[in-house]
Amino acid sequence: MKKLFYIILPVAITFIVFPSCSKSLLEVDNPNTLTEDQFWKSETDAAKGINAAYAMFYKPGGWARWMYFRLDLTSDEGFSKSPWVELGDWTRFQYINYNFWEGNVNTWRDTYKAIFRCNQVLKHVPDIKFADATKKDQIIAQAKFLRGLHYYYAAILWENIPLVLEPSKPDDLPKQNTLAEVWAQVEKDFTEASAVLPVQWDDPSVGRATKGAAMAFLGRTYMQQRKWQEAKTALDYFFTGPGAGKYELTTNYRDNFLHTTENNKESVFEIQFSDANKGGDGDDPNQNMGTHRPQFFAPRGIGWSDGQARYWMVNEFKKEKTLANTLDPRLRYTLFYPALEGDFGDKVYGRSWEWGSDEAWFRKYQRDYYRNNEDYFCQNNFRMVRYADVLLMYAEVLNELNQTGNAVPYVNAVRTRVNMAPLATAHPEALVSKDAFRDRLKMERELELCGESVRWADLKRWGDLDTQAGVDKVAQRDPDFNNFKVGKHIRLPIPQIEVLNNTNLKQNAQY
Repeated sequence: MKKLFYIILPVAITFIVFPSCSKSLLEVDNPNTLTEDQFWKSETDAAKGINAAYAMFYKPGGWARWMYFRLDLTSDEGFSKSPWVELGDWTRFQYINYNFWEGNVNTWRDTYKAIFRCNQVLKHVPDIKFADATKKDQIIAQAKFLRGLHYYYAAILWENIPLVLEPSKPDDLPKQNTLAEVWAQVEKDFTEASAVLPVQWDDPSVGRATKGAAMAFLGRTYMQQRKWQEAKTALDYFFTGPGAGKYELTTNYRDNFLHTTENNKESVFEIQFSDANKGGDGDDPNQNMGTHRPQFFAPRGIGWSDGQARYWMVNEFKKEKTLANTLDPRLRYTLFYPALEGDFGDKVYGRSWEWGSDEAWFRKYQRDYYRNNEDYFCQNNFRMVRYADVLLMYAEVLNELNQTGNAVPYVNAVRTRVNMAPLATAHPEALVSKDAFRDRLKMERELELCGESVRWADLKRWGDLDTQAGVDKVAQRDPDFNNFKVGKHIRLPIPQIEVLNNTNLKQNAQY
């Protein structure tokens, strides 16, 4: 059962800072809105503050909606044929209006709004008296984890961004930091969080950041910088550290994408979405706590179909059969495609195929298993990190450290779950060198993690977008990459309004 612990209260979310001046008859405190000085007094206030930081997952600029356009559709997995031309352009590297709200400004705003809430916790909670000091430390650690997480994705998207580490004020002009400086701060936040966060929360707090979540993201952070030994040390947590034996692969692959099987043994960190509220995107008590992804990614006539999957992935799934000579079962639960009903007996939201013969859509996180349409209030948790990803990350790290033989069992564990033959049997060529193993691992990650918002970071980490030859190879799978300019589109433009308003900001290179 989903555990809802996000108490969304205006008092916990919005703070007004008044200038220091003498009172007058015209200056009357709003009894319905506490000032920052009036708040942050008790353990209850601290709990509300960290809950408000978690609540930023429900904002459209981030994981409620637009982040999937940035990470899934911009990668070679997806694309957009949306009639909203500017929206589609922002998935195919045609960035004309840097202030496009849905493609850039909204995500930037919600990212820094989330960071602001974390910074408030980190500034004020240390001064609050707690009966149990451990609870205080864990709240602070959660804030560091969440700040690190938002800076991690900001680094993936924009790279050269301001590091704001104190609660910001309206007239602040934060200086721009290099990508290396941003990564250093992300490392620091995850490292400090991991030292305090529990291995596991009690049942009412399921879904909060754990030590494993921090170590997984720390491993990701090192991997994006190709710091392979540091990444191994972080990921050792799952295999030789306190996390060993705490996570397992689910028996049923699909259990990782249904709202009825959330927070299972494979989950490392997932966003706790809910359909309890049917409100809007504001900070009122009835704000929407669901994800909009299914509404935007569902086929035409079911949802908006603003995001589609590239068909090459269907063909890739079909290249190799299971040990029982059947299709890879991951295909069934990853994509909607024309032969789905013929291959597996599944219809699309109760319909036989009625779309183009070369079209496909993402099936993961969609709710076709119990309803015939979509809406803006999907309660299906988004699994940010699951154990299968950790296994494949660890395999990649070991391979880069010239331990290819030691890496193989971790890939085989993922393949065995879906009855695929071991690598030595199915792909012996992958075991002859580090480069060959890396090439195979790229496809193993795709088959296992397609549509899970990791592909864009993968392409960047592998260097596939650093040269024209690499981009040309990606463009064979996704023609949108014919628009990709090396050295430019590896990062988004900073919203131009931010550059104009902050003299300490410079627009990213080539924009």
